Amino acid sequence: MPSSVPGGSVISNNRTTARRLASLALGAAVVLGATGCSMISTQATTIQYSPGDGMMIPDTSGPLQVRNVLVVTDDGEQGNLVAAVVNGTGSAHTLRIDIGEAGSVGSATIRVPANTVVSLGSDETEPLLIEDLGGAMPGSDIPMSFQSGDGETTVVPIPVLDGAQDYLAPLVP
Repeated sequence: MPSSVPGGSVISNNRTTARRLASLALGAAVVLGATGCSMISTQATTIQYSPGDGMMIPDTSGPLQVRNVLVVTDDGEQGNLVAAVVNGTGSAHTLRIDIGEAGSVGSATIRVPANTVVSLGSDETEPLLIEDLGGAMPGSDIPMSFQSGDGETTVVPIPVLDGAQDYLAPLVP
């Protein structure tokens, strides 16, 4: 029987409404599926990491910031300690580094003037040579402890690299 309702039958309007609701539900599912993971995931830009080959020393070691620490060697005997030591304070500080377990390989102290950066082992500075790496070969780690000011001693495994990369070759002792 033909419909007397202008614009179509009641059944036709129910189908249109059902299609619209299904389209809305599908659209909402796609939007939630595509963006919902950001609600439970950590933002990658908030994760601190060492973007270089070396290690970043935690700030708990004192007022000096020690960045990109690594050792360069070819034979595992003598090594060049490479790092950037940043003093952002208004007074000079001394950094103490113990190399190996409890300083078994050696130790060094570096005085860093106020508001300066000291680059260790770079092309521009005298290398800070470690005479005996205690058998730490390229590809391994050597434990080192760092402390400055009133900070606590922080022990970090430092990577030992060789001169295979072009930018490290001039740093091999």
